[in-house]
Amino acid sequence: MAIREAILGGGCFWCLDAAFRQVDGVVDVISGYANGHVANPTYKEVCTDTTGHAEVVKVLYDDSKISYRDLLKIFYAIHDPTTLNRQGADFGSQYRSTILYQNEEERKIAEEVTAEVQKGLERKIVTRIEPLKNFYPAEEYHQNYFAKNPHHGYCQVVVAPKVLKVREKFPEKVKH
Repeated sequence: MAIREAILGGGCFWCLDAAFRQVDGVVDVISGYANGHVANPTYKEVCTDTTGHAEVVKVLYDDSKISYRDLLKIFYAIHDPTTLNRQGADFGSQYRSTILYQNEEERKIAEEVTAEVQKGLERKIVTRIEPLKNFYPAEEYHQNYFAKNPHHGYCQVVVAPKVLKVREKFPEKVKH
């Protein structure tokens, strides 16, 4: 068993956080900001769309239970990788679809999975596959947001359907 990390951005990090927390083999999920040019940014700064950061999650996973490839398949299923800098009503470059790789093996797998997913889509995938430059954890109130705020309107309307999508599309990958 080795604990590895995948860093992924696909819209609001609350959605990815909640979706990945239910996946068997995921040990933890940390919401944060990545690949911007401001050190230790705040949510307020990132929301100005001037820091260059993407809202991302760092998914810590046990690679003996789930593979990086399978995490990427789940990632592509829970957001729209064909919309540039937007997921639903959330827009701006901080909501971009991105896979931040940390080595050549991850880059290669990301490119392969992207090509596989593209075959099933009519529109072109705009997900950026790029090297991780930096990662800063988001403020504490953003961590595990869905579990802490299940009745919040955004959670009910936007996050909950993504959680359900993982359960329906990948029942064999969900924690029991």
